Amino acid sequence: MSQTPIRRRAALAGTAALLAAARAALPRGAFAQGATTPEVRKAVLGYIALTDSAPLIIAKERGLFAKYGMPDVEVTKQASWGATRDNLVLGGARGGIDGAHLLTPMAYLIHTGRVVQNGQPVPMAILARLNINGQGISVAGKHAALRVGLDAAPLRGVLTADSKVAMTFRGGTHDLWLRYWLAAAGIDPDKDVQTIVVPPPQMVANVKVGTMDAFCVGEPWNDQTVHQRVGYSAVVTGELWKNHPEKALALRGDWVAGNPRAAEALTAAVIEAQRWCDEDGNKPEMCSIIGRRAWFNVPVADILPRSRGEIEYGDGRTVRNPDLAMKFWRDQASYPFHSHDLWFLTEDIRWGVLPEATDTAKLIREVNREGIWRAAAARAGVPNAEMPSGTSRGTETFFDGKVFDPENPRAYLDSLAIKKLTTA
Repeated sequence: MSQTPIRRRAALAGTAALLAAARAALPRGAFAQGATTPEVRKAVLGYIALTDSAPLIIAKERGLFAKYGMPDVEVTKQASWGATRDNLVLGGARGGIDGAHLLTPMAYLIHTGRVVQNGQPVPMAILARLNINGQGISVAGKHAALRVGLDAAPLRGVLTADSKVAMTFRGGTHDLWLRYWLAAAGIDPDKDVQTIVVPPPQMVANVKVGTMDAFCVGEPWNDQTVHQRVGYSAVVTGELWKNHPEKALALRGDWVAGNPRAAEALTAAVIEAQRWCDEDGNKPEMCSIIGRRAWFNVPVADILPRSRGEIEYGDGRTVRNPDLAMKFWRDQASYPFHSHDLWFLTEDIRWGVLPEATDTAKLIREVNREGIWRAAAARAGVPNAEMPSGTSRGTETFFDGKVFDPENPRAYLDSLAIKKLTTA
């Protein structure tokens, strides 16, 4: 009698045992799904109605999340950065959000618990930078005669301790750009004026009713201020610091830890969207999509010009300079440089948002996940030539001549005349 059926049954039994062992050794579902298939099909991502949220919106609208195995991703509008923070703390599993289009420093402020109720840290992860440039500082129309520009000094004679200048979140990028600009002109943002928080979509309405003298916000709200003739742009932020970092794709740390392949897939989808958004020929379609009622509910005419670097300041100046435009991919806009995170942390130390003794190197190691970015970029087909060679962009020079050397942030901090250092 042939022994073939017995040997076959033994082989099948052995194979079954190997399969069972493999399933036990890998995360749940990983064996069946493969090495790159996401652990989940869904994530909930928040966004604020700002042009730099475009990569998330485009990734959703063009089916890129689905392309990378996450067809059920939701991209949901947030009322303010404070609401974004609260929903990140809540988390997607409890009706909040898993990640967001986020002011880069916010990821660190949430991670350390500095802006969280009861000071309870919520671990965060930065997976990509969403853009460089593309913000602005606007001045109310009542100060039109001053023709304030890169130098804020003309405001010294009119601003008082009761004057209000607005930004979008304490310690966030807009707060830091506004403070840098004022302090460079000898105006202390903590003593000489009232620095207040206003959500981005409410900036134009607030300046229109005369409650603010100046504000810093992302587009399209500076351009809309000009078009509605209620104020003018003193400066676009690329003039303060050429190709400065801005927003980030940030997710809760526990979500990334539990879904590493999904985190990579999300990042790959966003990177592909960033590359699409940065093609000149795609700008009209991008602005048409994000301007829709479902997303911004803003006329394309308030979005498209500045996305191309066509800047009408509203005070008679007009500039056409693509290098000042918001960049999503060009000039390594997407890569989350450690050196840029260090600048944000150093500035938050400067203004007392973080204590002077903050271990910045440790924080950056915990939050910045540039390794995920690199893996996602490779998956999205990014050529090696477009990959940064290191985690630092090197020294950075600002409009007032100050230099930030990431190898010596203390020297930069010491060079700044106006600051508010704290120990707690």
